[in-house]
Amino acid sequence: MVAHVRREIAADGTELHLVPMPPPRLPRVAKRDLEQAWDAAREAARAGNDGPARGFRFTNGPDVILRDRDARAWASSVDQIADLSTPHGVSLCLRLLGLVALIGDAAWLAPFIDLRRDGSALDGALLTAAALTGLTETGGLDENQLRSLLLPSASEDQTPCSA
Repeated sequence: MVAHVRREIAADGTELHLVPMPPPRLPRVAKRDLEQAWDAAREAARAGNDGPARGFRFTNGPDVILRDRDARAWASSVDQIADLSTPHGVSLCLRLLGLVALIGDAAWLAPFIDLRRDGSALDGALLTAAALTGLTETGGLDENQLRSLLLPSASEDQTPCSA
């Protein structure tokens, strides 16, 4: 049975998505879903669209409130293509937002990002890894897991050799 994510409007007007599970239990998504979400979010940003004040309330977990205009626009664009009334849609949205946050903070991701005048392009390996990486208890991408998927440890490839 597929869980349903109910919506309610908080007293301050924030649209809350009531997610019946904690973030780490949300499903993985496909790379193509994340590509579509990235493209939709870029188009929404270019058009200057923003969405309603929005947040996610998780079972036994934190509230994640999107106050940033860009984050609201990206969440609204994901809602249009993947439906934030489903765990899949919420998972896709959190992965997109988590990836954007890491791109801004994690310098080690630079080789996977191509900055251009008309925006940026992401390496397919980065999108695949972000689609497969687990979410933290606070709804972000697990940076250590993402790093291990993208940058396998050199020690894993080394085997003792005898001369």
